[in-house]
Amino acid sequence: MKTALDVVSAVLVLAGSGIALVAAVGLHRLPDLYARMHAATKPATLGISLCLSGAALQVDHLADVTKIVLAVALQLITNPVGAHLLGRAAHEAGAAQSPSTVLDELEDN
Repeated sequence: MKTALDVVSAVLVLAGSGIALVAAVGLHRLPDLYARMHAATKPATLGISLCLSGAALQVDHLADVTKIVLAVALQLITNPVGAHLLGRAAHEAGAAQSPSTVLDELEDN
C-alpha cells in the first residue's frame, strides 16, 4: 500500500529525472559551449537535488539522511563554481561563441 510519503518521494524522483532529461537534451541542442555548460549545470543540479530529496524521504537512518543532505549541499556548491571556472577558462582560451550572443561581459578583461 502506498503512503503519502511514497507518493511525494516518487514525485520528487520523477521531477528530478525529467529535469535531468531536459538538461541532457540541452547538451545536444544548444549552439555553443557556454549555453551547453548552462544546460549541464543548472538543471542537472536541480534534478540531482530533487532525486536525492526523494531518496532521503525513503531511508530510515539519520546517518543516511545526513549523507544525502551533504551530497545535495556539495552539488549546490561545486556544480555552479566548476561551471563558472570552466566558462572563464574557455573564454580565455578563445572558445567560439554563438552568432546570436549579444553581450560578452568578459571581452574587456
